[in-house]
Amino acid sequence: MKRKDFLLTLASLPLLTHYMTLNNLNKITSNLSNTNKMPVLFLGHGSPMNAIEENEFVQSFRKIGKELARPNAILCISAHWETNGTFVTAMEHPRTIHDFGGFPQALFDVQYRAPGSPELAKETQRIVTSTTVGLDDKWGLDHGAWSVIKHLYPNADIPVIQMSIDYTKPAQYHYELAQDLTSLRQKGVLIVGSGNMVHNLRMVAWNKLNESYAYDWATEANEQMKAYILDGNHQNLVNFKKEGKAFDLAIPTPEHFLPLIYTLGLKEKNEAITIFNDKPVGGSLTMTSIKID
Repeated sequence: MKRKDFLLTLASLPLLTHYMTLNNLNKITSNLSNTNKMPVLFLGHGSPMNAIEENEFVQSFRKIGKELARPNAILCISAHWETNGTFVTAMEHPRTIHDFGGFPQALFDVQYRAPGSPELAKETQRIVTSTTVGLDDKWGLDHGAWSVIKHLYPNADIPVIQMSIDYTKPAQYHYELAQDLTSLRQKGVLIVGSGNMVHNLRMVAWNKLNESYAYDWATEANEQMKAYILDGNHQNLVNFKKEGKAFDLAIPTPEHFLPLIYTLGLKEKNEAITIFNDKPVGGSLTMTSIKID
């Protein structure tokens, strides 16, 4: 190569890099704008062991995965990534995080090697107007994400990013933030909230883990939550702290409940709601899951 051509090539590299970045971003944005609107999911993820066990809950996850149109990417809000501020993962290759202890080695051996999507992360950052969204290059996919997504898409061939839960903010903040994400549904992005509607680990009846058993307060809270969901009464769920003793026991801390708030914040008028996996585990947990489409 002649010296002049070499210098011209060097000079064009920043422009080429910029062009490639814009081109990749367009794949997530402009080129996907005409896709059918993707559903929204809230998945009760329960024990990390659901990642490797065969049971009715994971069978339902697989069934849902087969019924859905193949998404271009997935954005997951997991109960297990709490931060001061709101962030999205923006790395090319998110690591599989084993954020638990005391489980069999087989669970720690699981690797869910789905690609990330820096382009989707930047687009998410751009469209959110209710708050500032930071780009994260350290987190990855925690078990709230990969333990359920692996059943939806076992080939790990769909890009996945996570959005964190700002633990300093009230539920209304998360509800409004979810509404900012609506346009992603038209771009082939499947948005998944992963948590549990009723989640009180301190009160688990360990001797009834293999039974469909719930304390009275857990049943009361779960039934009332479903009634609000089906009635479209989102504000009572946003204001869950005013709902009384059963809700206090069902939601001792909000991180597993808030992914549901994101899912409801994305619901549009006249969309149908399907409830599945509606069973209790260990007295103080429910696996209740919903699909909105």
